[in-house]
Amino acid sequence: MKIYYDDSVDALYLELSEHTPEGVVEIAEGVNLDTAKDNKIVGIEILDASKKIDLSTIFAYSLELDSNFINKKVA
Repeated sequence: MKIYYDDSVDALYLELSEHTPEGVVEIAEGVNLDTAKDNKIVGIEILDASKKIDLSTIFAYSLELDSNFINKKVA
């Protein structure tokens, strides 16, 4: 995952995959999911990001997953 922030427009982008986005699904005002042809989520865009999340901690998050969860295949 890669994280991009453009302070000139206050937009945050979480790149979840290197696949080219083919569509967009707005899940809330200013929060969009970029999707690939197979409808998998490849990115998340957050507009007016500083009003929606604490940007000072965006790069400090950690994620702990159980190895059983990582090895599961999603149906």
